[in-house]
Amino acid sequence: MKYSIKVGAADKINSDCIAVVVWNKGGLSEEAQLADKVSNKGISKIVRSEDFTGTLGQTHIVYNPIGLKSKRLLLIGGGEIKKLDAKNASRMLTAGLKAVFASNAASVHFAVASLNVKDETPAWVCQRLAQEAETASYRYNTTKSTKSKAVSANLISVSPSKGARRKSLEEALKSGSAIGAGINRARHLGNLPGNICTPSYLADEAAAIGNKHSSMKVKILGEKQMSRLKMGSLLSVSAGSAEEAKLIVMEYKGAKADSKPHVLVGKGVTFDTGGISLKGGGGMDEMKFDMCGAASVIGVMATVAQLKLPINIVGLVGAVENMPSSTATKPGDIVMSMAGKTIEVLNTDAEGRLVLCDVLTYAERYQPRSVIDIATLTGAAVATFGSHVSALLSNDDKLTEELIDCGKRSLDRVWPLPLWEEYQPLLNSNFADIANIGGPRAGTITAACFLSRFAEKFKWAHLDIAGSAWHSGAQKGATGRPVALLVEYLSQQKA
Repeated sequence: MKYSIKVGAADKINSDCIAVVVWNKGGLSEEAQLADKVSNKGISKIVRSEDFTGTLGQTHIVYNPIGLKSKRLLLIGGGEIKKLDAKNASRMLTAGLKAVFASNAASVHFAVASLNVKDETPAWVCQRLAQEAETASYRYNTTKSTKSKAVSANLISVSPSKGARRKSLEEALKSGSAIGAGINRARHLGNLPGNICTPSYLADEAAAIGNKHSSMKVKILGEKQMSRLKMGSLLSVSAGSAEEAKLIVMEYKGAKADSKPHVLVGKGVTFDTGGISLKGGGGMDEMKFDMCGAASVIGVMATVAQLKLPINIVGLVGAVENMPSSTATKPGDIVMSMAGKTIEVLNTDAEGRLVLCDVLTYAERYQPRSVIDIATLTGAAVATFGSHVSALLSNDDKLTEELIDCGKRSLDRVWPLPLWEEYQPLLNSNFADIANIGGPRAGTITAACFLSRFAEKFKWAHLDIAGSAWHSGAQKGATGRPVALLVEYLSQQKA
């Protein structure tokens, strides 16, 4: 999809569709007022009929509107003008895009120069529009014999706000498009079935990104190489599977070679049966989404390479399949981690932390500025936050605040839980240095406590995305979170 800034009054824009905003109870934006004037009060008549009231997210298409060059006039409900914050503006833009994409319009112009979004800039509006356009256009077709129809729209333009620099708006459109594409990449990987999206498939996806960008170097470590590194904890998860585990290393260079990188670590369990601690059958198909942390890392790395961020970033993915078999790790087995700590595996369904702890230890070699791991780790996170917020735990207060702020700006929110010393004894083991579960209470916190034992040498945050990474039910599918959050965070960093 192509994006551009287009100057001109609403009645002079030649497009398949032009979109204007109507506020709650029929208040007209500046652009809607002009369209109403040249159309012989056409919008006012629709409002008086109460077919359209301007409720937030409401849409109405007028075909062959009088006085306009565009073939369609799209009215988008903006709700109460005083309540137009980033969240409501995003809902409004998304509703408009979905209405256009449901039509056969090949081009659409958003006449929204007069929009004043609380605490946001005109560039934010452009970025958000492009991001939402990319994500709203996503269709999953890979394993369908009857393909969903692609959206007709391939050109989206937007009016520049008064005083805004055209170049900054164009850059915002590019940024939003790249973020949206990264989100869609993560969604697509998550939506693929486990018999296609294996550890090897994820490795090939990462390698393809590396081949596309000269700033990206990708290397893939197999089980023999990981065995030599003594990554016994990670390998214990893949022990029961015929699929070989992979450690995916993506090194992006956007700054000088001696500039220490920020590191992202993704949990990539491409299918999680629970192993010998077998999960119940209900909903087990959704365990293909247990690699959404890995998918988000791959999506972010593709985005930062496209945006050419001026920092160094490393993406690490521990990709495994967790299966029961005669060679699978058993409850009560003790494994040796790369850090030299022994782990009593009391539950093989608490496997994500066994993968992540070795990858966190591997991250030490980069002497990172910060490390963020992303994982669909605990059902307790779902019980605590539902699908709206990702759980955040960290050993650094400043990093915690940065991620909370970035979550607000990106509308991909996180919220902290305590990582207090009082929880650590729950992981005590009579037979090893640490147990891999901490009992029935505070599951999200004890999981992070486990990981914190392997993140003592750097500034670290853990994002538990078990509730936010995918939707269940009729809208089942991966969300691509927290790609937007992570790109926002990395965009704020300096070399």
